[in-house]
Amino acid sequence: MVRTKAPEDGYTAEPFVPERGGLTALRRAAVDCRGCPLHRDATQTVFGTGNKDARVMLVGEQPGDQEDRQGKPFVGPAGKLLDRALTEAGIDPSEAYVTNAVKHFKFTRAEPRKRRIHKAPTLREMTACGPWLAAELAVVEPELIVVLGATAGKALLGSSFRVTQVRGTVLEEEIHGRAERLVPTVHPSAVLRADDREAAYRGLVSDLEVAARALS
Repeated sequence: MVRTKAPEDGYTAEPFVPERGGLTALRRAAVDCRGCPLHRDATQTVFGTGNKDARVMLVGEQPGDQEDRQGKPFVGPAGKLLDRALTEAGIDPSEAYVTNAVKHFKFTRAEPRKRRIHKAPTLREMTACGPWLAAELAVVEPELIVVLGATAGKALLGSSFRVTQVRGTVLEEEIHGRAERLVPTVHPSAVLRADDREAAYRGLVSDLEVAARALS
């Protein structure tokens, strides 16, 4: 008996992305995405949210535990910290569009029913999810992308990306066929894990202030 190849074996979301329609159509279609195996264990697809006319798009890594449960990006502790840092830097969080490079929560657990522990997505999984991010960029057409952390940076700029080398600078690159300006910084969850959390937070705000100036 020949096994039929499952969609996730192809490692691309391309067949699931609608050819036309706005964010509502994309969000609706993403619910049924089987572009990689991550959908099997996640509770649900966590698509981007925010202002469709946003001047700034914030791109993180992947949903966390709370995001996976609630179905929205950046609703956990890292999201609350990000909102505070954005406000302090002069960017209104309500006017931004927030999303992740990967739309399903990847995790591991030591034992059944134990806490789900975040696991970084592979480059193959990030690439598989790339068509969703490309579609979001095409609809929102932001003036600036804020890259939150190394994984998001690798998804957008390639595997050689190092956030420590370029954080707080304005980059100009071609992303999914579009000329984009980007400001990389750390992921807010890295601030929460830092030994000196206050210093890490001040660094995040400083990078976001660069983004705010680039938008002015």
